[in-house]
Amino acid sequence: MSYRAIYTYAWDLAEAGVNEAISGFKTLGLDTVTFAASYHAGKFLRPHGRAGKVYFPEDGTVYFKPDMSRYGAIKPLPNKEFGQGEVISALCQRPLKVNAWMVLLHNTLLGTQYPEATTANAFGDRYVYSLCPSHPEARAYAVGLVRDVTQSYPVTGVSLESPGFAPYAHGFHHEFALNQPNRWLDQQLGLCFCDHCIAGAAKAGIDAKPLKARVAKDISDYLASEIDFPADMAEAFWLADTRTDGELGAFLAWRCDVVTSLVAEIRDRARKDASVAIIPSVSRPTGGSWYEGSDLAALANAAGIIEACFYEPSPVRIRADLFDIKRRLRGKGELRGIVRPAWPDLNNKADLLAAVSALGAGDVAGLAFYNWGHLRMENVGWIADALNAFGGKP
Repeated sequence: MSYRAIYTYAWDLAEAGVNEAISGFKTLGLDTVTFAASYHAGKFLRPHGRAGKVYFPEDGTVYFKPDMSRYGAIKPLPNKEFGQGEVISALCQRPLKVNAWMVLLHNTLLGTQYPEATTANAFGDRYVYSLCPSHPEARAYAVGLVRDVTQSYPVTGVSLESPGFAPYAHGFHHEFALNQPNRWLDQQLGLCFCDHCIAGAAKAGIDAKPLKARVAKDISDYLASEIDFPADMAEAFWLADTRTDGELGAFLAWRCDVVTSLVAEIRDRARKDASVAIIPSVSRPTGGSWYEGSDLAALANAAGIIEACFYEPSPVRIRADLFDIKRRLRGKGELRGIVRPAWPDLNNKADLLAAVSALGAGDVAGLAFYNWGHLRMENVGWIADALNAFGGKP
C-alpha cells in the first residue's frame, strides 16, 4: 500500500478546514494523512496558524470518540475540544487515506492518575510520564487504543509511538538538575524496577532484586562524589556495564521481549486489514532504540512495519542510519521513513532532496513528513519535489 504521508494534528486541520487541507495535500502528491489520534502535551509554534501562533494541546487525551467497553481499568480521556471524533470522521470521508498516529505509553495525565502503572527507578521513584509496558493495565490500555480506533473508524492503519520503556531524559515539563547529565547516569536512572518488572524478570530466570540494589548504590555513590563523567567515558562505562554485568544484560534483553509481546498482542487485536507500524524510539540514531525495549527485527516480525524517524541534520547521517537499520532488520518486515523538512534537520531543499532520494534508493517503502502544523509554508512546498526525488514506488 502506498504511503506518502503528512503528519498532522486535529487543531491545525480544524482551523484550516479539512477540505482545504486535503486539497493542499493532494496538490503536493501526498496520498495519506497521518493523524494524531492519541497524543501527549506540548508547546507548539505554528508558522501558518491563523487563530494564533503558539498552541498548548490538552495533555494525554485522544482525538476520537472512544468505546470505553474496549478498555480495562485505565481508560482514555477524550480531548475536550476534539474528542468526539469530528476531525478524524471528516478525514475518513475524504479521498486521502487516513493513518492513525497513536502515542501509547507516554502519558503524564494517565500516569498521574494511575501512578501504580508507571515505571519506577531503582529508588522506587515513579516516572508519571511513562506507563510501564510490564503492567497489565498499561498493556490493556495500549491494546485497547489500537483496537478501538481501527474498529471504530475506517483508517487504513496505525503508526504507534512509545510502545516501550521511556528513557529518563524525556517527557516531562521543565526537566532540571544541577548535575551534568551523561549517558551512564541517564541509563541507570531510566531502568524500571517496578513490581511487575521484577516479577516478570523472575519468570524469565532473572533475579532483578540484587540488580536494583546495585544500580541504586552505584547512582547514590556517583551523586555523592565530586566526579562528573565526560561524555565519551560515560558512554564507555555504560557499554562496559551492559557487557560485564550478566544480570543487567539479561534484564535489558528481557525488556525487549516485553515490548515485542505487547506489539504482537496489539497486532492480534487490531482490525485485521489495518496495517500496524512501529515508531521504535525517541533515540537518535534509531539503533539506540534497544534501550527502550525495541528490538527492530523482532518488532518488524510482530507488527509488519517499522516506521523510523530519520531525524538527522544531513543526508550523510540519514544514509548511515538507513544502512544500520537495514542491517538490523535483515530483511524482516517493511521499512518506512519519516523526515523533517526543516530546522533542525533538513533545513534546505537540496539536503531534503538528497536525503529522500537516498531513502528511495535504499528500498524504503513509504515516506512521511513531520509535521504540517509546525512547518513554514515554504518548507511544505518542498514536499512535492521531495516525493518526486523519493521515487516512483506505487
